[in-house]
Amino acid sequence: MREMSKAVMIGGLVVLLSSPVFGQSFSQSFEDGIEAFKGGDYVAAIESWKPVAEQGHAGAQYNLGLMYNLGKGEGQDYTKAIKWYRKAAEQGHARAQNNLGRMYDNGTGIALNEIEAVKWYRKAAEQGEQRAQYRLGLKYHRGEGTSQNYSEAAKWYRQSAEQGVANAQFSLGFLYEFGKGVSQSGNKAVKWYRKAAEQGQQKAQFNLARMYDRGNIVPQDFSEAVKWYLRAAEQGEIRSQVNLGRKYYSGKGIPQNFSEAIKWYRRAAERGDPIAQLNLASMYSSGEGVTRNLVLAYFFANLSSSRGHQESFELRDTLIKKLSPEQIAEAQNMATSWKVGTPFPSKDDVTTWP
Repeated sequence: MREMSKAVMIGGLVVLLSSPVFGQSFSQSFEDGIEAFKGGDYVAAIESWKPVAEQGHAGAQYNLGLMYNLGKGEGQDYTKAIKWYRKAAEQGHARAQNNLGRMYDNGTGIALNEIEAVKWYRKAAEQGEQRAQYRLGLKYHRGEGTSQNYSEAAKWYRQSAEQGVANAQFSLGFLYEFGKGVSQSGNKAVKWYRKAAEQGQQKAQFNLARMYDRGNIVPQDFSEAVKWYLRAAEQGEIRSQVNLGRKYYSGKGIPQNFSEAIKWYRRAAERGDPIAQLNLASMYSSGEGVTRNLVLAYFFANLSSSRGHQESFELRDTLIKKLSPEQIAEAQNMATSWKVGTPFPSKDDVTTWP
């Protein structure tokens, strides 16, 4: 029995729907479901696909599983999603096998079971399903649900990476950089990091930036480092935000701009990064890019030291000598009440400075 695939958008997500060539009446029913789906009438889509699925067609079973998984039509129902995924998976439907593996892997609608996840990922991966190949590689990499085996991880990452899966490209680059399961090769690491980075994989963007920053394997190029730090930082990659702040502070690879340094340090610091918090403390202490405010400097030093950053203890002890007991108390109270992910106090919130 032949199957065709159609790509349909749900929001920004491309969902692959299997379309059976399975007799005229079934084909028409399935096509009606496709049209209903594209028109946003998910209930009608389910009604069109269900008779086909109940007759045992794996593609229709997969589509029903996907609908219940995503909560389209009759509402989210993981139990029904698993039911239909399993029916399709047992008939060899690769995408259903991958999705069933994911349900076991995440404990979604079923008890978490990494051994079962590996079982279904393997079945799908052996059929060339690129997402399953990546996830099977990840299981071998981490030793989850199977014995840790970097060579097997590399094998499956490679098959997925060659099909364009960005996470697999990054992971294969990582194995090459550190010589795990493959012969160490900086050039191959850069090759795969770049492929992933160009697809927007933020960890690959950071690693590529780091290599250009340090002149590790590739020639040192601060402008290239800034380019990739910026791409990753804009996606929220904390290490890239910190390093981009450093580049703006030092003027390496980009014109020096203390205000931009503050901006990127602040983004990382608000998510709890102690290095960014220390750098903000230093800049508020010196008045670089901001109005000098030793109470806020002490506040940031307090936050950083609470996460065990050694240099922040030294700065905090220096600031104590320059502040009154009232100023220290205010800074400590602000640090105690601040929560990760919330805005920082501003100079207007400080009552004891200047």
